[in-house]
Amino acid sequence: MKRNRDIRSIESSAEICACFALRKTARAVTQYYDAMLKPCGLRTTQYSLLMNVAREEPVGISRLAESMGMDQTTVTRNVRILVSQGLLVSAPGRDRRQRLLSLTDAGYDALDRAQPLWHAAQSAFVQNIGDDDWSSLLGRLKAARDATNAAAK
Repeated sequence: MKRNRDIRSIESSAEICACFALRKTARAVTQYYDAMLKPCGLRTTQYSLLMNVAREEPVGISRLAESMGMDQTTVTRNVRILVSQGLLVSAPGRDRRQRLLSLTDAGYDALDRAQPLWHAAQSAFVQNIGDDDWSSLLGRLKAARDATNAAAK
């Protein structure tokens, strides 16, 4: 099998790859928010899960995964950690297969500690990028999600 030795082609592909560029950016933003949330003991993924459960509780894992744009396996793995930490409780739903998630008092306390840290991170991020560019970026990210979902159908 002949291998592609055209480094320029490989470099060019890496530079324009939408997936690579978005994942690289997502990693940088996640690291920033993780650092800002560190004093409260939550990671960005945990904070997001707690916020989404609080917004929709009681909520099933499949609904939570859908609203967060994540696969159920990843959500289940992260939920187990939050349940073991006493931040979430899982209760039976209408049938044995469904589990409904709600925050515990400790989960609400964790959100109370995290909120000011998240607001500081968000404010600094938006200030650095600029209000107009932030608004535009949100719109462009939604357009990218919509286009990707349409292409996947």
